[in-house]
Amino acid sequence: MSRSRRKTPIFGHTTARSEADDKRLWHKRWRASERDQLATAGVDTDHVAVHRNAVSSTWDMAKDGKAWFDPSRQREISERIAARRARLKPERKALQARLLAVALKIGVNLSEMRLMWLNLLEVQQ
Repeated sequence: MSRSRRKTPIFGHTTARSEADDKRLWHKRWRASERDQLATAGVDTDHVAVHRNAVSSTWDMAKDGKAWFDPSRQREISERIAARRARLKPERKALQARLLAVALKIGVNLSEMRLMWLNLLEVQQ
């Protein structure tokens, strides 16, 4: 889907691509604790389900929540990065377009992308 783009600019506070491993581990722990409770409970006692926060916290996972990021602010940040890195106007416009396209495609906001960009530049120097 080369022309697809994010309809709502909501991004996770992270550099991780996915929380699938964290969710898998959480669900495994939750099932194990449920299984233990069922094994220790008697026939005549009522089963009380394990609360999902008793096993793990969402703050222990790779993403620390989500936030709405205004597209006009993304454009402003991309202009600032492009103005700092590019010297000619066509180069600046191309860099700005690339930054916006990459940000929408990989699902990170541009402030996080700016940090990754600066880290990359420091490594290259």
